[in-house]
Amino acid sequence: MGCLAKADGRVSEQEIAAARGVMTQLRLSAAQVHSAIEHFTEGKQAQFDLQAEVAELNRACLGRPHLKRVFVELQMRAALAGNDLEGPVRPMLASIAARLGLSGLEFAQIEAALRIHARAFGQPPGRDAAQDLERAYSVLGVRPGDSDHDIVKAYRRQLSRNHPDKLKANGLPDSMLEHAKQRTQQVIEAFELIRDRRGMKT
Repeated sequence: MGCLAKADGRVSEQEIAAARGVMTQLRLSAAQVHSAIEHFTEGKQAQFDLQAEVAELNRACLGRPHLKRVFVELQMRAALAGNDLEGPVRPMLASIAARLGLSGLEFAQIEAALRIHARAFGQPPGRDAAQDLERAYSVLGVRPGDSDHDIVKAYRRQLSRNHPDKLKANGLPDSMLEHAKQRTQQVIEAFELIRDRRGMKT
């Protein structure tokens, strides 16, 4: 997070608050918060080797792609709250995601889900209904022209993929279960928005 926050040259109070917000959402212990702050500070330093750190994360998460996705989601959540992915932050985060094996579609789905969730809780001013709907389709990985059946199928697939119990069984640490629950909520919100706009009976 520190590296992304520093990408535009300076770390703002908003970016620091965003990082602290993510730490709070993860319900970290005092020792974990201290460690996270140290890592944030380390990431801001000029000598921070982003490529080496991403490679190390890749090795640590070998065989557990869901952990890589959660990592990218957490980074994006902080970046969206900090500077809304402006300037060099988006390409830098997209590059990190790609090096961790996430596709461009997965990256777009993560961003769409986080933006829909933020709008649902009234964080950004003004609502753009058409843009929200477009993002909802992206969260589920479907297109507006897809059938209701395909949309329901994609919704169920995303729910299964992001279910906290399944992720815990696959090695997701307890400290990240709340994040998994939020991701499931984002999928539900996206589906409900599409269902309501299309008048689906399901």
